[in-house]
Parts: sequence; C-alpha cells; structure tokens
Amino acid sequence: MAKLFSVASWNVEHFKGDGADSPRVQRVVDFLAEQKPDIFALFEVEGKTVFDTLVEKMPGYFFQITEGVQTQEILVGVKRTITPLITQRTEYRSGTTHMRPGQLVSFKIGDEKYAILFLHLASGVDPRGMGLRDDMVMRAIDFKKTLDKAAAEGKRANYIFLGDLNSMGLEYPNHNIPSTSELAKWDKEAKKKKYAMRRLAKTHHNSWSNGSQSSIPDSALDHAYAADHLTFKSFAIDGGGSADVAVRGWVDKSSAQDKDRWIKDFSDHSLIYFEVHSAP
Repeated sequence: MAKLFSVASWNVEHFKGDGADSPRVQRVVDFLAEQKPDIFALFEVEGKTVFDTLVEKMPGYFFQITEGVQTQEILVGVKRTITPLITQRTEYRSGTTHMRPGQLVSFKIGDEKYAILFLHLASGVDPRGMGLRDDMVMRAIDFKKTLDKAAAEGKRANYIFLGDLNSMGLEYPNHNIPSTSELAKWDKEAKKKKYAMRRLAKTHHNSWSNGSQSSIPDSALDHAYAADHLTFKSFAIDGGGSADVAVRGWVDKSSAQDKDRWIKDFSDHSLIYFEVHSAP
C-alpha cells in the first residue's frame, strides 16, 4: 500500500500569542510541522500572529480560515503539492450564528476525488449542547449521500469528517446520557447502508485532559469518521493491537508532571493524525 495523503486535526485551546515570537505559538507550530501532514486543521485560532508563524515555519502550505462573528476560528492548511477547493459550510452552525462553520477540503489524488470536512462542535453537557452536536453530526453523516450522488457511476464518495466533536454526553436530572451512548448513536447512524461509514479506531481512547489536579476525567472528544471502503495506515497500540488514528501529545507522557507541562505548553487536546493509503 502506498500513502496517498496524511491529515492532522488539533484543537489548540485559545490559540493566540502576544506577538510573532510568542513562545507558545512557536512551540505549537513546531509540533504541528513535525507531523508533516498534507492537510491539517487547527481549532480555536484567535490571534493574527498565529498566521504569521505558520507562514514562516510552514512555507509549503496554502492556508484558509473561517470568517464570521465567532471568536474561535478553524484554520486549514494544505500542502502546495495538492490543489484544494476549501469551502466554508455554514449549515454546520445549526442556525446558531456564533457557532463555527465547517471547513470542507475537496481535492483529487490521481483520478480519485476526496472530501474532508473539519468540524468543531458545540461543547456542554446540557440539553442545548448535546442537541447542537447531534444535529451537526447527523448533517455531516447525511452529507455522504450528497457526495455519493455526485461520485462516478458505480463508485461511492471518498469522504471523511473529523475534528473536535465534543462527545460529552448529557447531564440532566434522572436523564443522564454517558458520552459512550452519544458516540454509539452516531456510530449506528454512520454504519447504515445508505452511508457506509465508520468511526476510526485511535491509538488512545482519550484525547482531552484538564490535567492531573482536575476533578474532570480525561475524555474522548476528538474523532474521525470515514467511508468504510477507504484504507488507512495502521499504528501500533501500546499493549497490542493497532488503530487507524495516531493520538499524539500529552498522551505520550509517562508522568503526571510531564503531562501537565505539555498541556500548559501546548494544549489540553492531543493532536490526531492519520494516513490514507491506496487499497492493497
């Protein structure tokens, strides 16, 4: 199998700096550049200095950022070896003007067309937060039908959606819904024959942490769903087995002190990375 392209997705909490030489911005961009993704998205971008550092340290990329009244943007980068069409998908606001729109990256590798939708969904364990997430995930899954109709005869769309999906569940008197049930609902919908998608397995279940001193447990907030005919590189899981998505960041730290330091220096989210390969 040959690598076709790689993708990284990372929520860098309140990503901004005091200037072009902001230490945190420099660290984050250096870590991102080390992954060498062909396509990436950064979530919660808030400062213009972020763009300056990206242009300096990752000169071989095109960049595009969402626009609107929201304060936290999604910034997408694509290597110049790929010619993309990047569109802002406002339907993923669910009618709420302050929500981030989705970022859809469409491109071709050889004769094959691909579509990658980056999402940063509503947080919160209240009914409103869960309702907004569910609406947007259902829209993202249903978009597969639209792409399938546009695909060549006899083929299905090469479609992936991913990002910080904020699968937190619901906390409500006598009606709590765990995050695992929220994910199970999405998985069941994605697997339907009319969509034929699956959630990609990760090397680490959890990707978000508030640190060792927090009462909030580490959580699985970042996910990727893909058309089930696509082929991915396998990454080894500690203790045995393999996964389609590598989680990289604080998850790699062996001590609580090192983990807390990474979270402070970079983000409370680890980065997720995968590679799409040609079929065997």
